[in-house]
Amino acid sequence: MSASFTHSPSVAVLGGGPGGYEAALAAAQLGAEVTLVERAGVGGAAVITDVVPSKSLIATADAAVAISEASDLGVEFYAKGESGRPLKPEVAINLAAVNKRLLSLARQQSDDMRRQLVDAGVRIISGHGRLDDAHSVIVATGPGGTDFDRVEVDTLVVAVGASPRELPAAMPDGERILAWTQLYDMKALPEHLIVVGSGVTGAEFASAYMNLGAKVTLISSRDQVLPGEDHDAALVLEKVFTRGGMTVLSRSRAQSVERVGDGVVVTLSDGRTVEGSHCLLAVGSIPNTAGIGLAEAGVQLTDSGHIRVNRVARTSVSNIYAAGDCTTFVPLASVASMQGRTAIFHALGDTVIPLERRRITANIFTAPEIATVGRQEQDLATGAINGYVHKLPLAANARAKMMGISDGFVKIIAREGSGTVIGGVIVAPRASELIYPIAIAVERRLTVDQVSRVFAVFPSLTGSITDATRAMHLVNRDDDFFG
Repeated sequence: MSASFTHSPSVAVLGGGPGGYEAALAAAQLGAEVTLVERAGVGGAAVITDVVPSKSLIATADAAVAISEASDLGVEFYAKGESGRPLKPEVAINLAAVNKRLLSLARQQSDDMRRQLVDAGVRIISGHGRLDDAHSVIVATGPGGTDFDRVEVDTLVVAVGASPRELPAAMPDGERILAWTQLYDMKALPEHLIVVGSGVTGAEFASAYMNLGAKVTLISSRDQVLPGEDHDAALVLEKVFTRGGMTVLSRSRAQSVERVGDGVVVTLSDGRTVEGSHCLLAVGSIPNTAGIGLAEAGVQLTDSGHIRVNRVARTSVSNIYAAGDCTTFVPLASVASMQGRTAIFHALGDTVIPLERRRITANIFTAPEIATVGRQEQDLATGAINGYVHKLPLAANARAKMMGISDGFVKIIAREGSGTVIGGVIVAPRASELIYPIAIAVERRLTVDQVSRVFAVFPSLTGSITDATRAMHLVNRDDDFFG
């Protein structure tokens, strides 16, 4: 039930990324007077320089792989030479054209989001905003901060996002040493791209540029790529990387990156050096919370500058909320969107379902993709929860055989005794789409038997989910199978 007000509540949103956009839209739908402050454009970095263009680049890489591997399915490409004999063409990547398209798509998405906000009645101010106190925002709108606009509100939502972390001994120059937001200025495919950092961002770009045809070296300071993710999934990805020609340097820490002539030299902590044409720094991000008046308004921050929030995205100040990568919650665009809506629902008295980390679905857009939801196998290994795991190789699936898919698996995690599905991992092409049934099972507390009774199309990749849950039937021995 929505709350009723004697006057329209006023809401200001600082930052127009996924969290800020959803907060502004939700507030307008609930009848509030809404002001959105954004310096770069609606959609923020997620749309303009991060999620949208990077995933578009990955889609292009997937297309290149599909073409190059089509011969495995019996599809071959030839052109006739002067003698009439067939010539097999090579796949070529026009990176300048690719990047132009990516940035155009990002701008279109930003324009579409802006139009939706305007149609909903949201006032949008372009400029740099900061808190003056808990109920007011000052926006520098003129060049050099010469003009100011002051907004008085009942509720504030801070969604200022984060920026690529920089290292003193490896400062990006935008040409050879690059942060991930600077990749789209390249006019040609890098001859040898060195990626520093094997987390999600590093792994995604390493995968994409390898599949586009670049030589890639991935420098990881940990024992495996994607530290902290499912171990079996990381092993599959490392195997794919190595098979594709990528050099993976595990337990290797980059100490410095220098530009030398038309290339770069990365010096490792053990004294070894790696030479390449370009270097991508993917060593995390820092929240954009400095200098915007948060501490002065009483908002608690961590030592890293992240805003402390609870499960309804509320900060230590009762009328100030925060969403997205600038907070202490999970740094995902989908989570930011949900935080933004949750914040507004709570502030304006609408129905609220507090966020739970173990129900969040995440995806890593490598090739193959890695999707996860809920509890993971590591939780069982540490004794955090008692449960059972079943892993089914994707190669056993009929549709996977037809599509030429040999890498990947479906892993289901169920609670001991009841057989309730509490987590899952999928490593497969389009795992981001395949994880949804498992996410529903986790959210609605379905048992493995209940999931196994849902009809899956044959043949289909989702059939592997059904097969995996059927194999776990004895886990749920006490379930009313015929109910």
